[in-house]
Order: sequence, then C-alpha cells, then structure tokens
Amino acid sequence: MSIQAYQKTANRTADPRDVEFRLFAEVTRDLLEAQKAEKHEISKVVAALDKNRQVWGAMAMDCAQPGNALPEELRAGIISLSMFVSRHTSEASRNRDEIETLIEINRNIMQGLTAAKGQGQPSSNSTAAA
Repeated sequence: MSIQAYQKTANRTADPRDVEFRLFAEVTRDLLEAQKAEKHEISKVVAALDKNRQVWGAMAMDCAQPGNALPEELRAGIISLSMFVSRHTSEASRNRDEIETLIEINRNIMQGLTAAKGQGQPSSNSTAAA
C-alpha cells in the first residue's frame, strides 16, 4: 500500500476532532517557531501568520454553512474568534510579541477539542479545516 493510499484512508477514518487538533498543533508549532525567528527571517513569520489566518478563515466558512451541525452559539463564537484572529494577525506581523495571543487562542481550542473528545461528545460535522 502506498503512503498516499494510506493517508487517504486515514483521512476518511480519522475522528474530525483529531484532525482539527493536529491542524491546530501544526499551525501553533509554526507560530512558536515564528516567534523565535531571527529578525531577518521575516518570511517565516509571515508564512506562519498567514497559515494560521487561513485555518481560522476556513473554520469560519465551515461554521457559516447551513448544514453545520455545531450549536449555533458555538458556531457564532468560532466566527467571532476568526475575525479577531484576522485583525490580530496584522498587529502580530508588526510586533512579534503579539504572536503569543494567537498561540494562546490556538492552545485553548486544542484543550477544548481534547476535553470534548474525552466527554464523548458527538464529532459529526465538526469544523475540520484544511
């Protein structure tokens, strides 16, 4: 079995919360690396911030879909957070200290995904983005 076939099968059978957690772990790791990057490594910072903004934008779009099974209040909260992340990303691109706020938001989401999975809440049509 090729690696691509395995990845396709894994993606189809993976719990959406696990996929979301891995995605947030990846973008958060990139933000942490960007935060530590040298001043001349601006492309690393811009790439990490843009990737994080794209993830949040995709989540907001998913939450805006009429068929999304998440509770309306949660969907609204995710959309609101996405708008904050988008605005704050611009500030973080000018001041690396502000990247910490984005990291904390992502970590809180990761903790929520872990807690929700541990409580056995249904994961149907959650906000997997990528």
